[in-house]
Amino acid sequence: MGGNFMRGTGYLREGFRLIGQPGLRRFVIIPLLLNLLVFIALFAGLYHAFTLMIPAVMGWLPDWAWLQALDWLFWIIYGAVVVLAMAYGFVILANLIGSPFYGYLAEMTEKQLTGQALPDVGGWGQILADVPRALWREMQKIFYYLPRAVLLLLVSLIPVVNFPVAFLWFGFNSWMMALQYVDYPSDNHRESFGELKQFLRSTRLSAMGFGLPVAVGAMIPLVNLVVVPAAVCGATAYYVREKQYLEDRKVGRVGGRQL
Repeated sequence: MGGNFMRGTGYLREGFRLIGQPGLRRFVIIPLLLNLLVFIALFAGLYHAFTLMIPAVMGWLPDWAWLQALDWLFWIIYGAVVVLAMAYGFVILANLIGSPFYGYLAEMTEKQLTGQALPDVGGWGQILADVPRALWREMQKIFYYLPRAVLLLLVSLIPVVNFPVAFLWFGFNSWMMALQYVDYPSDNHRESFGELKQFLRSTRLSAMGFGLPVAVGAMIPLVNLVVVPAAVCGATAYYVREKQYLEDRKVGRVGGRQL
């Protein structure tokens, strides 16, 4: 597998540093307010669903004393699954609403990192013009996510088997966080969704290293509000740097020296 896990974990830290830069701060405020509204609505809805789901699932279990005595464990496991589902559910809704802003934030971040602007940067007018394309791109990610998430969710409802599934959920969410956010700079370069997936597979360890702290941050209430824009900036740094690492490896350079 290509990439470097520890290098990947550093991109989110860089993203938090970047969102404080004067040229980028104003593109973070509006998405933050939208994220707050999404979080409140999603938390209320999932909390209500969770309180209804657990008693129903426990009612399906065989009437074995030892199994019924473990109901506290099932509450913890199902709670972990719901938290993980909420984490990416929040990301899906927040990014679906804020995708045009995040695409432009990624453009501005790349300009700050490389000193070169993308050809079609056009300010707020360009943001509005890109709304249909940005929404379609978000839908592609949802279509990729949903069948895999539904399969994991169904398996997680099976007692005993659901314990390892919680770890699979976490790994899958880490991968999806990398896919979700690196998509913004990739889309700005007009790369297809298939090209994005191929790029992440070629830097898989870096992708998992980046996605892991993003997934953790997305599960922490209030912190997840600022993780989203920080992840956009961090993913842009990921895109710029990992592309360069791949290019250097392709031509046989290490540390900037030709082999």
